[in-house]
Amino acid sequence: MVTISVCMIVKNEERILARCLDSLKRLADEIIIVDTGSVDDTKRIAEAYTDKVYDFAWTGSFSDARNFAFSKAEMEYIYSADADEMLDEENRAAFLQMKEVLLPEIEIVQMYYVNQLANGTIYNYDKELRPKLFKRNRTFRWQGAIHEQVGITPVIYDSEICIQHLPEENHKDRDLAAFARLVEEGEPLDKRLHNIYAKELFISGESKDFLAARAFFQASCKDEKRGEEELMEAACVAARAARLAGDVTDFFKYAMKAVASEGCAEICCELGAFYMEREDYDEAVVWLYNAAYETESILDIHCGGDLPLRGLAKCYQELGNEEQAAVYARQAAEWTT
Repeated sequence: MVTISVCMIVKNEERILARCLDSLKRLADEIIIVDTGSVDDTKRIAEAYTDKVYDFAWTGSFSDARNFAFSKAEMEYIYSADADEMLDEENRAAFLQMKEVLLPEIEIVQMYYVNQLANGTIYNYDKELRPKLFKRNRTFRWQGAIHEQVGITPVIYDSEICIQHLPEENHKDRDLAAFARLVEEGEPLDKRLHNIYAKELFISGESKDFLAARAFFQASCKDEKRGEEELMEAACVAARAARLAGDVTDFFKYAMKAVASEGCAEICCELGAFYMEREDYDEAVVWLYNAAYETESILDIHCGGDLPLRGLAKCYQELGNEEQAAVYARQAAEWTT
């Protein structure tokens, strides 16, 4: 049977930490908890489960904190956990069984993160495989100051273990502030972080967040090093920011960039919203229909589903077509990912 170090970074998690640790304590040969500045009872709760509780001065990088936690591990494998996770009894049993039979050549085990569509997280799916268990002697390193990931090219096993992701709230304010800080400091965002920034804006960003990101994504639209997908993402954000700013010229400039590149549900929703704001409901219907039925979403799955359907219901209601409005309202209520 392999041995496992559970490694966590925490801050002000007194409400949920015990739930997580209760679900993991039977699996762990040691538990390492790194606190990045809690002012509640998080550390006291952690110390009831382990004597390996460490303080870490926050550097602004989640990767720095996770690397510090990994450096304290002594078992064969490291399980990286977050306080808002938990394993139910069925998946704890599956984890214990895997622990008994895990082949030594396997260096990473992936597990399913489920419940991803709750609380406005940045995900467009409810179930996602994630690397969670790492062979310690591979010296894995976390990379990226935000939405950190482990740099990997190992032997990976995709398990059927499901981890419940149960956030009490989303972290969009924290994350979007971190993105704004990175941009202000001139830190380059690679393709992955560029996508996450745009996705988080569309899924949970407020007007102020789009306006704060406007200059960055306008610059991305001109960046010859960006690929086609990144340019489309940038055009969507820049168009939304321009609409919110009331800059009609800029709005159409970036909206047409996206349309010229085959379009997407997000930009069709933006055009629909633009015409709804001007009470041109006939024109809004054209673009909202395209969002719902003719294009695919690239950032927020709702832009290709219930969002334009609700818009269509509103437009037909304003046009006096209650029957058609009811059809789209029902479709919006019944829509699922």
